[in-house]
Formats: sequence, C-alpha cells, structure tokens
Amino acid sequence: MSRAPSIVPQQTDHDTYLVLNDFGKLGRAWCEADEEGTDRKTLIRRLMEDQYSHPIRIVAFNTAEGWSRDVTKDIADELRRSIAEYDEVPRSVQEFVEVTVRH
Repeated sequence: MSRAPSIVPQQTDHDTYLVLNDFGKLGRAWCEADEEGTDRKTLIRRLMEDQYSHPIRIVAFNTAEGWSRDVTKDIADELRRSIAEYDEVPRSVQEFVEVTVRH
C-alpha cells in the first residue's frame, strides 16, 4: 500500500498559507498548492490572478515554529490597502475583501 505524501513543508522554517474556497454546490475545500506556492507573496499574487473562485478563509502555519492561525482578516486588509496598485481587481477578491472587512 502506498503512503500519501506529507503535507508538512520540507523547508524547516517556512510560513505556509492555505485557502479554503467555496465551490458552491460542490462544497468547500482547501485548495491544493505546491510547496513553493504557499508563501504570502505567492498567495496574494494568485488571489489577484483570480485563481480562487470564492475564497472564504485563509490560514497560515509554520511547523518549525509550532504555530498556526487564521489570517483571513490580515490578508483581506493587505488586499484592501493594495487594490489601488492594480489595474483590474477580480470580483472574487472584491467580494472577499468586502465580506471579511465587514465582519
């Protein structure tokens, strides 16, 4: 029987960001990402590239440091502050920021 690959990052000190996306009738799921694509900068870029149809929660963790936390509001605030820098902002990001900042 083969073993499932570990989701623990190989780098010893790496903050990992994961997105919970709402797929409507299909339900919610944590989106897959390669290890190199789980840093904060890449997360922001992927959100602005509209790679998530309806992000609803973002968590970050660092196994080497032994912490995890919900960073949804932090990411929404960062996006809200930087929206003016972009020519186009995906509707998914606009809705994510509006809903998150409102709560």
